[in-house]
Amino acid sequence: MNVIAPILEFDPDRSAILNPDMIHTDLNAPLKAVPCFFYELMQELWNKGELKLFTHLKSELGNLPLYLYQIRDQEILVYQAGLGAPLSAGMLEEVIALGSRQFIVCGGCGVLDDHVDVGHPFILTGAVRDEGVSYHYLPASREVNAHPSAVKALQDVLASHHISYNLSKTWTTDAIYRETTARRARRLEEGCEVVEMEAAAFFAVAQFRQVVLGQIVYGGDLVKPEGWDKRNWSSRSDTRRLLFDLAVEAVLRI
Repeated sequence: MNVIAPILEFDPDRSAILNPDMIHTDLNAPLKAVPCFFYELMQELWNKGELKLFTHLKSELGNLPLYLYQIRDQEILVYQAGLGAPLSAGMLEEVIALGSRQFIVCGGCGVLDDHVDVGHPFILTGAVRDEGVSYHYLPASREVNAHPSAVKALQDVLASHHISYNLSKTWTTDAIYRETTARRARRLEEGCEVVEMEAAAFFAVAQFRQVVLGQIVYGGDLVKPEGWDKRNWSSRSDTRRLLFDLAVEAVLRI
């Protein structure tokens, strides 16, 4: 009897039964893209006429719009990045199949220690792989890294605006209701400052598909044994717009 967990049965075969390029064959997306987790910001930009519809991805959630955003005589692809590693990675796969090759993701995260104020930016250098998707793209390991060119582009942009930030490893988990005290302590020992649900999958898909991807997040809710604190993190509209603008500027620098 095979006792190896299926998630550890990595298969390097690059051709699957269903491949993303089977779905989209007649469109060419911009080279550069910003997957953004801020749904309300996407709606605001759409309502202001700052976005043009490029196409839709299809899912049981309904149509998932991809937009064109014009800046400095360039068009970049912008879309709501999904939620959780499986959806976010699947959308990234289809956007890569459409032709995008350089990505800066922007979103929020939980903070594992209360030394960080709400809204503080983190440039993610890597992720502890406590989710499932990344194991279908890379052999098993504890961590996966962001692309160094994307990390540098983000650092250069934030430095040019004199914005303080942390370079940080993140804990990517599938299970927001299973962030136990012991697991949090282990992640802190490993150097994680923040926690979220997608980065490890993003980094793994990007490595497998040989594209450039980095991620910037801002510190949100507080995740510590004394009790979870929402800290009104999702109402930070100014911070969210700033992070989006920084991501756009960074992807143009890659």
